[in-house]
Amino acid sequence: MADRIRFSLNDQPVELSGVSPMTTLLDWLREQRGLKGTKEGCAEGDCGACTVVLERGDGSKGGGKREAINACIALLGQLDGQAIRTVEGLRGQGSGKDGDPHPVQVAMAEADATQCGFCTPGFVMSAYAFASGGEAAELETIHDALAGNLCRCTGYRPIVEAMRRVAGLAGEPVTPRPERTASVAFDGVFFAPRSLSELVALRARHPEALLLAGATDLGLLASRARKPPKSVIHVVHVPELTAIDDGKEEITIGAAVTYAQAMPVLIAAFPALRPYLARLGSRQIRTLGTIGGNIGTASPIGDMPPVLLALETRLKLVSLRGARELPLEEFFLDYRRTALAPDEVIQGLTLPRLRPGDHFFCDKVSKRRDQDISTVAGAYRLRIKHGKVEEARLAFGGMAAIPKRASQAETALLKDGFDAARAALPRDFKPLDDWRGSAEYRLQVAINLLRRLEHRLADPARPVEVEAL
Repeated sequence: MADRIRFSLNDQPVELSGVSPMTTLLDWLREQRGLKGTKEGCAEGDCGACTVVLERGDGSKGGGKREAINACIALLGQLDGQAIRTVEGLRGQGSGKDGDPHPVQVAMAEADATQCGFCTPGFVMSAYAFASGGEAAELETIHDALAGNLCRCTGYRPIVEAMRRVAGLAGEPVTPRPERTASVAFDGVFFAPRSLSELVALRARHPEALLLAGATDLGLLASRARKPPKSVIHVVHVPELTAIDDGKEEITIGAAVTYAQAMPVLIAAFPALRPYLARLGSRQIRTLGTIGGNIGTASPIGDMPPVLLALETRLKLVSLRGARELPLEEFFLDYRRTALAPDEVIQGLTLPRLRPGDHFFCDKVSKRRDQDISTVAGAYRLRIKHGKVEEARLAFGGMAAIPKRASQAETALLKDGFDAARAALPRDFKPLDDWRGSAEYRLQVAINLLRRLEHRLADPARPVEVEAL
């Protein structure tokens, strides 16, 4: 065990002791290192003013990856063995001369994209990650890269222009991150196991501890609420939880696999997920956020559970007592309550691939298109043979205390068609009633989504964009 956090900051090694691992990266940067370029706007990962870049090196020439993250909800304990770059660390990078502004900074200035300046460092860092990724200067891609950054001056046009100028910019090679092989523990409050056996042993000894993966939800306790959890087990260093098995008949994804890592595999298998996942948080959120975490929080309005329910997902739960497999629909018991035992962790999830005759679609309805939680999310897998629906799985979020299937509507659809399915929905759900949408509104939205599904099946050539309702 070790009680020190080691990481790289702007190419310089950092070793911390006597600092709480539950301190947010943003607070530490500003208060302990005096790096004021990283700003606090929302303290909940929405506005992007705190954006920094996580650099993952692979040791090859020009190899590695740069990904934007939110420093306001990233915890220092998560960064052990990682490499971080802030806006102060851009000078001399890619400019050919130490101390010169980075080409991204030059482009922002020349395009008059700085405006009041408060959010500018976050935009610069998102642009830096975008430019380093070699992506094309396509408007849709640029908007996706900027979806996690808010400009209060409403001056997006010059920012987009700056992004066009730096698209595909060759970046400096990513320095391999400092590797940590030892497990980390801080006075019984923060544990970072490196093996599955160590993880389940820790879980058995500390059933009260919160499981930490990407911290896109748990990090809010330290940032916005200022009440960091008393005990945490950080799971992302366990190989079994970070593996992806892209099999011929099934896809298995470790619980600590991030959205960014899982998206290529999921979209290739289920093309309807492309527009849906693009609206799941922002790039900053998808860099750290995990599918297992989205399941474990058991939010009734989480984006992924309806999709996974429709796709007949199974969970693998592990403890010192062994492993067990559980259908996802049996995992959610009540509001924020699951079938996970106190000594268990989610190791991964398995999704069967679509078979001949299967059709899969999904929708997200929210107040804003980007960076917003679902009001209603729907996902549907139908098996059709000779023009008749032979099997149906209809799942919704935001319609009950838990994400769940519409079993009455499924039965009605198989027996009497879509009109009957829509009529049956009120028997399936007693929707949530809050500021995101009234119960009546949510029920009408779900009925309309089934109408949209019927139209999609009638016209398979129709695009599957997620439109606003």
